[in-house]
Amino acid sequence: MTFSVLARDPVTGDLGVAVSSCILAVGRAVPAAQPGVGVVAVQARSRRGLGKALLEGLAAGSTPAGLVRRAAHSAEDADRQIAVLDATGRISADTGPGSFPVSGHLVGAGFSVQGNMLASDEVLPAMSDSFSATGGELPDRLLAALGAGQAAGGDVRGRQSAALLVVGAEPATDEDDGVRVDLRVDDSGDPVAQLRMLHNLQRAYDERDYDHLAVFAPEEARDLYAALAASRRGDREAVRRALEALRTRPGWSAWWSAMAGDDRLSAVSRLLG
Repeated sequence: MTFSVLARDPVTGDLGVAVSSCILAVGRAVPAAQPGVGVVAVQARSRRGLGKALLEGLAAGSTPAGLVRRAAHSAEDADRQIAVLDATGRISADTGPGSFPVSGHLVGAGFSVQGNMLASDEVLPAMSDSFSATGGELPDRLLAALGAGQAAGGDVRGRQSAALLVVGAEPATDEDDGVRVDLRVDDSGDPVAQLRMLHNLQRAYDERDYDHLAVFAPEEARDLYAALAASRRGDREAVRRALEALRTRPGWSAWWSAMAGDDRLSAVSRLLG
């Protein structure tokens, strides 16, 4: 009922998984990850707690191949479909004999794609080829593979949800939880496209892309980002217009006061003189 892709970034060591399905909130059920340890996908008729157990096995020193082999010989997991990737890039996957057709998995160098109840046999090769051919950062490559799977037919029953989870190569600390991306689309007519839009929005926040945020941020905040974008360009008149629009927003003065120490707003004020 699901198709997914797991991978490790050979440059940063980040680990990620992207998944889509015609079930509600697939991000709750299939992907799991632990920074510095690994990522897993648990699909088909897998036990709900299997993902947690697989991550615990990786943390305890088991190999992905050993964990998958153990699950394959477990009577209670006969109908599962799983993929396991550790922090070094070792990966293993298996599709149980009781998984929904069309089902299967493909393993490449540091990545795997897997799916069940697929629209055709072309879904997994399309995902594998797309991941291998796409450059850039790990989230972009995962989303490209997911999009290729959807374009090839995806889940035979249709579309409903998708998720993207990426964690760092090092264990979490008090200062850094190690989660790089954690986005979910729980119910949508085009969840993969919606997931890509959310990732673009997160990147805009992370990179302070104010021009993007002035269009795609929540409506109540767009005037603020328009002012910041205009300030960066040195466009004093555009800053004035954006701030005049912002002043029509309920509670704007309290908001502005609360951000008084923000260096971005200081730049706006200096521009206005």
